[in-house]
Amino acid sequence: MNHKIVVMGVSGSGKSTLGEALARLLQARFVEGDEYHLPSSREKMRNGIGLGDADREPWLELLASIMADETGSVVLSCSALKRSYRETLRRHVENLKFVFLDVSPGIAMQRVIARTAHEFPASLVAHQFKALESPDGEANVLTVHASDTAELQLGQISAWLDARGHGENVRACAQEHTNKQEIF
Repeated sequence: MNHKIVVMGVSGSGKSTLGEALARLLQARFVEGDEYHLPSSREKMRNGIGLGDADREPWLELLASIMADETGSVVLSCSALKRSYRETLRRHVENLKFVFLDVSPGIAMQRVIARTAHEFPASLVAHQFKALESPDGEANVLTVHASDTAELQLGQISAWLDARGHGENVRACAQEHTNKQEIF
């Protein structure tokens, strides 16, 4: 079974870290959404200017195209802050699933401040929280807490996929991953 999953949330929630771990677990391609921002959007962010819908539209279309064209499993890290952004992705990708990393503003701010060599300034964290429309209640969405360990998050995702009848291999891989962690 091929999985198409977006790991979403505000900057500092841990999207990239969880997305990479989930992609390894699923033996999927990992796509770092930030790498596909337009140069003009990157410049805005570097200058502390929040992105608007017009900035995000071509970016979301490109990410949707990348996911739709992938023949195997793919995990995308993408803020997907608004429902309309998620709908753009859903229009292009059948049975798309979202994992929402729920994080407090304080923790997100601390994490962004601690980053080095990242173009997203801490001053924009509040902008992202203001734009965030929680996906709770939308179809194919799992909420996990950003402060939980990666192992716990991966276990929750595995159980969620299993409950949907798509996770038999994921559960086995998650158990294998846990067993390897116990060895060290």
